[in-house]
Parts: sequence; structure tokens; C-alpha cells
Amino acid sequence: MVSKNEMPDITGDMQSMVERATILTEALPYIKKLRGQTIVIKYGGNAMVNEDLKQSVMDDITLLKYIGINPIVVHGGGPDINSMLKAVGKESTFVNGLRYTDDETMQYAQMVLIGKTNKEIVSILCGKGAKAIGISGIDGHLIEAEKLDVDADGNPVDIGYVGKIKNINTRVIEMLANDEYIPVIAPIGMGSDGQSYNINADTVASEIAVALKASKLMFLTDVGGVLEKDEQGQNHIIPVLSEKDVADCIESGIISGGMIPKIEGCLDTVRRGVNRAHIIDGRIPHSIILEIFTKNGIGTMIVKEKRENYEYRK
Repeated sequence: MVSKNEMPDITGDMQSMVERATILTEALPYIKKLRGQTIVIKYGGNAMVNEDLKQSVMDDITLLKYIGINPIVVHGGGPDINSMLKAVGKESTFVNGLRYTDDETMQYAQMVLIGKTNKEIVSILCGKGAKAIGISGIDGHLIEAEKLDVDADGNPVDIGYVGKIKNINTRVIEMLANDEYIPVIAPIGMGSDGQSYNINADTVASEIAVALKASKLMFLTDVGGVLEKDEQGQNHIIPVLSEKDVADCIESGIISGGMIPKIEGCLDTVRRGVNRAHIIDGRIPHSIILEIFTKNGIGTMIVKEKRENYEYRK
């Protein structure tokens, strides 16, 4: 006979249910901390083209809104633009590895980013019960831009109607996000003369996060974060990097190549007031939830400096 004080055997479906409940309770401290906070999510990579991953990302974003967090979505659309240009027989010209955006290409970019990609994201979110609204940097003078005239090294460059950001007007975003809505933003800005400019989506997400003083900036990418080899020669993801850690990792070669500008961009945002910047693998289902609602997360988080007894995701 089993004593009333003894725990019953938990197996099968009941064990699975208990495990799910444990996951939910683990998330509670993070939900409490982030409730009412703004999280800017740069949506791109394979998560934009794989249908299953697309649904997973939209589930995560919808959940964030339902539990009282304000997600802001900034999306790219390079593959869609490439497909459109190919379909119309438009050949691309490159200057120092950057696509030259002439007037015709700019029109197609607006057509795709604002008219197709943006509305597809909004449609999926709304289908999941969220109230999403698609906008671009043109709406309400959200993104004030000017022609990009120098490259990353400061050398003069002319790549057509590609822009750099002069100012972010946050009022439109704040009105939507502080109400019931999820803003979904296409990375098109507008100059003082009314000219539209295509802008790098990573840059748009970073500048919006800084302007909103966001709690977190998250980049969904096709990499898991910054990798480091352990004593057995196996790669593992470094969960947290401070400003000093970033400098050390670049010097040692742990961070190299295309990861350097991405990490330095994250570090720049935390220097300018964003609490945390995250690089996560968007190819993992529910990567957003796993990153912010579990202790160790799944990607690399960038902070200005670590505190004593630092807890990874707090």
C-alpha cells in the first residue's frame, strides 16, 4: 500500500506533462523581468525561407506579445529581391562586392520588401491571433535617410539608392507597440527630398533598438553564435561576451571574418543603451523562446560588462 506521503510513480504521458510544466516554471522569472519591455528582432536567414521555421518564429513572436512583452520585427528580404530581379531579367551590377541599386532596382526592392515580404509576415502573425501591422521607414517619416556615400572603410562609394540612417522617429512604433500591435518593419528609408533608399536590415534593427532603448536586440542568423573549441577539440557556443571578451576573442582569432562586424555591431548597440544583444541560430525551432526564457540560452549574448556572479540571461 502506498503511503499518502509518498510520491506516486510518474511515467509515460504524465512524465511528459510534468516536464512541460517544469519548462514553464523555469521561464517565469524571465517573463516577470521582461514584461512591458521592448525586444527588437531582426528576422532573416534560413528562418525566412523554410516554412516550418517561419511558423516557429511567428509562434514565438506571438507568444511574446501575449505575455506582455513588446516585440518589434525588422525583416530583410534579399532572397525575395533576387528572385524578383531574376524573374524580370534584371541583371545586377556590383561595386566592391555591393549591389548597385539603380532606380529600377529600387522600385523592385520596394515592391518586394513592402508589398510581398512584409505582408506575408503580417499575414502569418495575424493568422496566429496576433495583431500585426506592416510598415516601412517611409511611413510617418520613421526612418530618415540619405544616400550612402562611403563604404565600411570610409572610402567614397556610389552604389545608387542605398541609404544610411540619419534619424529614427520612434513615435509610430511606440504607439503601435504600447497598444495591442506588433510592428513589422521593412528596411526602406526616405530622404528629405522624398527619395526612397534601401537600407541594410541589420543596421535598421540596431538603430531602432537604440532609439527605443530596447531591453534586447536579437539577430536571427544561420549561425549559432561565437564558437570556441574546448579541450577535446569540440566546438561549443560562448554564451556571454563582454566588451573586453570581444576584444580578446578578435585578437586571438576566435572571432574572425564576417563575424567581426556582426559582433562589433552588437557591441555598439549595448554601448549606446541597449541592455543585451543576442546572436542566435534561427534554424533551431523556437530559438527566440529558448534564448530568452532559459538560463543558458542557445546563442551568444553581448553585454557591455559582466557583473560579479553574473547570471547569463538575467
